Order: sequence, then C-alpha cells, then structure tokens
Amino acid sequence: MSITLYGIKACDTMKKARTWLEEQGVSYSFHDYKASAIDRANLEKWCVEHGWETVLNRAGTTFRKLDDARKADLDQDKAITLMLAQPSMIKRPVLDLGDRTLVGFKPDLYAAAFK
Repeated sequence: MSITLYGIKACDTMKKARTWLEEQGVSYSFHDYKASAIDRANLEKWCVEHGWETVLNRAGTTFRKLDDARKADLDQDKAITLMLAQPSMIKRPVLDLGDRTLVGFKPDLYAAAFK
C-alpha cells in the first residue's frame, strides 16, 4: 500500500502525525503542498470524499485574513480556487491511504486505519 501524507512541513499538527506514523513503523511519502503545490484533481477528490467544508481550513490565519468579499458565498469551486491559490488554507494533514483519505490528525482514527 502506497501512503502519502500531505501538508506543510512546519505545522505542529503535521509534526504530530509524522511522529505517530514513524512510531508505528508506517512507511509513507510526504508531499509539502506549500513547497510543491497541490493539484486540482486531489482537492476535488478530497472535497467529494469529505466535503469542501472539511477540507477548507477556515480556522487558520490565512483564511481569516481574507477580505469578507472573498469569504462570502463560498461553494466547492470557490473553495478549491482559494486552496489552489493559497495551500495554507487546506486542512492538514491529509493522509492518502490509496482507497480513502483521512483529513486532520486524530490518533484513534489513524490507529483504526492501520489495524
């Protein structure tokens, strides 16, 4: 099984997820979407699976700093456009297990995924 962890290297939640995976001996590749960007196809796939409301990180500084006009009347297409322009707005981490993804880091959900 090929596993990819998507996120931003310096993020504290990412560090927790990486540490958990390493402590469990899970082999994975890391894709830093701030350094290497992210493609529309992955964002669309994640939004279909989880809903754009889950994938878009509204709690983050990058989103909160947007002017109200850009935050108004959001839908999936507008959210994806925002995330493509500023990948910091993507909730992290996204763990791609091949057949499904997990958004965010919760140790119990990761443990259940690797049973």
